[in-house]
Amino acid sequence: MKKTLAKLADGRELIYFDTDQGAVRDAPDLRPLDPVDSRPELRRDEATGDWITIASHRQNRIYHPPVGECPLCPSRDGRLSEIPAADYEVAVFENRFPSLAGEAGRCEVVCFTPDHEAGFADLTPAAARLVLDAWTDRTAELSALPGVEQVYCFENRGAEIGVTLAHPHGQIYAFPFVTPRAAKMTAAARKHRAATGRNLFEDLVAGARAATERVVTAGEHWTAFVPYAARWPYEVHLYPHRRVPDLTCLTEAERAEFPGIYLDLLRRFDRLFPVPEPQPERPQGPAPTPYISAWHQAPRTRGEELALHLELFTIRRTPDKLKFLAGTESGAEAFINDIAPETAARRLREALA
Repeated sequence: MKKTLAKLADGRELIYFDTDQGAVRDAPDLRPLDPVDSRPELRRDEATGDWITIASHRQNRIYHPPVGECPLCPSRDGRLSEIPAADYEVAVFENRFPSLAGEAGRCEVVCFTPDHEAGFADLTPAAARLVLDAWTDRTAELSALPGVEQVYCFENRGAEIGVTLAHPHGQIYAFPFVTPRAAKMTAAARKHRAATGRNLFEDLVAGARAATERVVTAGEHWTAFVPYAARWPYEVHLYPHRRVPDLTCLTEAERAEFPGIYLDLLRRFDRLFPVPEPQPERPQGPAPTPYISAWHQAPRTRGEELALHLELFTIRRTPDKLKFLAGTESGAEAFINDIAPETAARRLREALA
């Protein structure tokens, strides 16, 4: 992998990742940009202890631009974008409208491919591996920044999820605090250790691999399964068999196997709800499955019991129905799932049959 550092016109960092060691990335950013003015504020909810980020400047961020004005496509044909090069493999840059900045952390955008019409599932294994290498590089770099407690790499896919830029991309948040979900997992893991003397996540993976009705797919180094108490209609957790705290600790064998397993999972998700033949009364079927995919990595402090894993889920429960977070979920944080985890796992196993 070749890594090339560059600067955008407003001073933000841009990084190219290439498989071609001879790739030259020296195109300048010719846009007349004003300096980024972002001053997010962190406030603690005294009732729960959770940190809330106030980022009112994000109200002005780019929202569903036409394809010809996509800021994540390469700069070509006289149109300038966030990526000055006329082509690229993987590009990472500081978000122009960050939720976290300065002492409040950092936000980066990860462009998976220059192809506006593609999705992560359309990548080749080599291209997916390059994204994994970029995630790993950024995890190492951002974790070393003063004040950063946790690095969170994720992808939102689909307008139903709330995506405002259709180009295939993900984001990386470097949080200056431990996120609520990581804090809950830490507490559960410590309780499990005290009660059993074992690691919670090692037991979860062992239990899922033994209870094969919830396994979706597996390899020599990774297993993907639907959790016993899944919160979402279709939710899969992907764990390396060897417990590690974050992406930087994966072996070459684990990295090499990941792209095939992950691409397989994404393609299964896209085949959950086949697009029906157009009908006069219903000319369009469902779009590709909307999902959130996120790496959960151990925070800098008190993360010794946690385990690296990826969580992938969709809010779509039928071809024409979404799972909305209403009163119980949004108000009381009490999830209700309409699909049994064993049923979801079976449907995902059958999706590529």
